[in-house]
Amino acid sequence: MKVNIDANGIIRDGETADDILEGRFRVIQKKTGYRFSLDALLLAHFVRMKKGASLLDLGTGSAVIPLLLFHRWGCSRVAGVEIQPELADMAGRTLALNGLPERIGIIEGDIKALEQHIAPHSYDVVTFNPPYRKLRSGRINPLPEKARARHELHGSVGDFIRAAVYAVRPRGRIFLIYPARRLAELISQLRRFQVEPKRLRIVHSRAEMEGEFVLMEGIVGGGEELTVLPPLIIYEESGDYTQAMQEVFSDLCVVAETGGG
Repeated sequence: MKVNIDANGIIRDGETADDILEGRFRVIQKKTGYRFSLDALLLAHFVRMKKGASLLDLGTGSAVIPLLLFHRWGCSRVAGVEIQPELADMAGRTLALNGLPERIGIIEGDIKALEQHIAPHSYDVVTFNPPYRKLRSGRINPLPEKARARHELHGSVGDFIRAAVYAVRPRGRIFLIYPARRLAELISQLRRFQVEPKRLRIVHSRAEMEGEFVLMEGIVGGGEELTVLPPLIIYEESGDYTQAMQEVFSDLCVVAETGGG
């Protein structure tokens, strides 16, 4: 269901409010411009955390990941950081629309200056879906929101990892999604900031295609041992979602009873 009426000023002209989690929440987005994608759902499903743990989402966009993880893990404290004022405003209105402004906070700010907004080592888990195209690679989208979301205009993966290490508690967990073709760079940057890769899953659009994205879990100061999970295939040859993807959607709607430490 999509809603584009003014709900007491919360939903504005040119915006929609789209259902997620089978209608439990609605997310305000532009009709044209930045809109959350399957990446966010894949990352939210990949996260494992203790029930009631605290969560920080860097580059939160429309706040989809905080909403999904708040629902799934009953997070005690949740915040999202977003540098783009218009996206931060929409995320805040999304929380108001869902009655959650007191449970999930939106910080308008730069992840490269995170110390101006939060205390160090104050979250159990940090998530991020960073811009993945180098500044001089490919055509930059003329829509500013999309350009900033896709290209490293305001921060590289190293900047996001540095911010995550600042925010997460010692031996805390960091979860992210990143292009598979840049996996070597990702691991290099994680280890640069003493984050040890611990769990990895490669996402393929179709079984016969190369890996498109990598889901990664890292632990700050963790020991050397990486679990490589079975690949996740998104589409059948017919174009329908695979059974594995249908399970991703189903699992996101279920509130977890227990979580990983």
